[in-house]
This record gives sequence, structure tokens and C-alpha cells, in this order.
Amino acid sequence: MQSIKSNALEPTRSEMAGLSTGQRIIRLLPVYGLPILTVALIIFFSLLLPQTFPTYLNFRSILADKAIVALLSLAATIPMMAGRIDLTVGFGIVMWHILAIGLIVKFGVPWPLAILIVLAAAALVGLFNGILVEVAQIDSFIATLGTGTILYALALWFTDGRQIIGPLPPAFIALNTTTILGIPIPAIYVVVLAVILWIMSDRLPIGRHVYAIGANEKAAALNGIPVRSYVIGVFIVSGLIAGFAGCILAAKLRIGQANVGLDYLLPALVGAFLGSTTIKPGRVNVWGTMFGVLILAVGISGIQQLGGAFFVEPLFNGTTLVISIALAAFAQRRRAIAKPNRTVEPAQPSASANPLPGR
Repeated sequence: MQSIKSNALEPTRSEMAGLSTGQRIIRLLPVYGLPILTVALIIFFSLLLPQTFPTYLNFRSILADKAIVALLSLAATIPMMAGRIDLTVGFGIVMWHILAIGLIVKFGVPWPLAILIVLAAAALVGLFNGILVEVAQIDSFIATLGTGTILYALALWFTDGRQIIGPLPPAFIALNTTTILGIPIPAIYVVVLAVILWIMSDRLPIGRHVYAIGANEKAAALNGIPVRSYVIGVFIVSGLIAGFAGCILAAKLRIGQANVGLDYLLPALVGAFLGSTTIKPGRVNVWGTMFGVLILAVGISGIQQLGGAFFVEPLFNGTTLVISIALAAFAQRRRAIAKPNRTVEPAQPSASANPLPGR
């Protein structure tokens, strides 16, 4: 059986053992550079804006405003681990928040059932994406772009280009407005989901298998990993998370309209791509994604409080996306030449996912 090699750039204990303190710091900088930069930005803006930035109100605002982006970034991260990309996380949230509100307001569906219907529909879309990519062998970028565009068209048809407005149950609205120990509940959703995905991806065989597929699909198949099932599965999970994010967005906006949602696609992808440059450089990972979203939130909040114009946020997101892709490509090249490569036994394959997903 063919073994699978892991070329992730994070140093092993044996590599760190023979280094001096200074060399260890230099070796760890690429691994923790993004968290360090995040802390530096927080200190920088706190010194410039002592009255507004380092406050509980701003902290709560950042957590509440970026929770949906964080959920979508996690949704995008899962297929990236398998070397694929899912653009429906951005397009789909348009449809899912409209469907949730439409079912409650137009058809009188109880809100728990409406959420279940949205989640089921999102999972079906994920299943469809997985079939297109793995069975029909269509490039994941093209397949999910087409599926996402169809979802956006359905959202326009469902709303007839108008807003869906009506009374929503207080319990449904509470999905977004509740606070626990002063922390907005959407942020708690993000943390709980991140922990679950981290355990699955880093501590269970299922995660090692997904990483192995992203690193070398043929080698993964030779090691007995059911590639088709895993690839379809990651798209279903991605769809479920995006559907849940759509329900939270519906509780937040309290209206359904097709002109919101697409603005979430770019920052969600930026967070996921940035995540592949930190914690485990060259490998898409959950906590890296969280720091990717956090640095976006801190940077945008600080710039806006300094008087940045309305176009600052998309400019910042676009620039960061270009930089993150460049850094991911650089990490991929370093991973390709990293020596010595660490061999993982076939029974426990572990490999870095391609940070620039293709099919």
C-alpha cells in the first residue's frame, strides 16, 4: 500500500528540540503570525481610539456582526480540506434566509419546522453539488457557481424582487438576540461549531481522511478511503452550515430580501483562505479560519472608526483575499519542497489540503 506524506509547515517536537530560543521563535512565526498580527492590530487601534475601540460595546458589536461570516467561513473550510471549493455558501444564504422567513410569514409554518425545512433543503443542495463534482466530474468552482446562481435566481423568483415582511415569533428572533454571560449567542454558535469541526478534523480519522483526499486523491483511494463518499459528504456538511447561517441571518434581519447575502461570500472565502496561512500553514484548518475572520473584523472595525468611507470594507476584503491567496500559494510551494517529509502510516493518513482548491 502507498503511504501518504504530510508536508504541513508546522514544526514537529523533534525539529524544535535542537533549536535555540531565538531559532524557535523564528520557526514559529509563520505558524502564529496571523494571531500575533491580530493582537498587534487590537493594541494599535486601542491606542488610536481609546474611547471607542477597547470597549465592551465594540467587542460585542464585532462578535455579533461577524458571526454569520464566521459560520460561512467554516462552511467553506470543510470542502477546502478535501481540495474543493463551495461558492454556494455565499449564494445560498440569500435563498436560505428568504426561505426561512417566507415559510413563517407567508405559509404560517412553525419556526422550528421552518428551520428544519431550510436545513433539509440546504443539505439537498450540498448533495447535488457533491454529485456534480464527484460523479459528473465537474470542476467544483464551476459546479457551485452554477448552483449558487440558480439559488439566487430562485430567491428572486420567490420574492418577486420585493421584501418579505411580516410578524416573526419572538422565539425565532431570540436565535440572534439572546446573550449568555454578555456574549451574543451567534458568537457562541460559532465557537461550538468550531470546536466540533476541530475535533472531527484534527482528532478523528474522518478528518485525516478528508485531508488525505485534499493532498492526494489517488493515494487516498489506494489506502482504502472512500473518496466519493467523503467528497459528497463535505458538500452536504457545508450546505447544512450555510443553511443554519441563513436562519440566523433571517432572525437578525427580520425581513427577507434578495439583495443581501452575496456580500457575505467574499469575506467568508477570505477567512477560509487566510486560515490556510496560520496555525497549520499550508493546510486549511478550523482555528486558522477563526483567526482569519477575526483579523478581518478587527481591521474593518478599526478602519471604520477612524473614518473610513463606505467602500473601505469591500476594498479591505478584496485586498486581503489577494494577499491570502498569494500567501497560501507560497505556503503550498514551501510545503512541496519541505524536507524531511513526514510519512504517515496508511491506516492513519494525514495530509495537508490544497489551499487553492480545484475540482
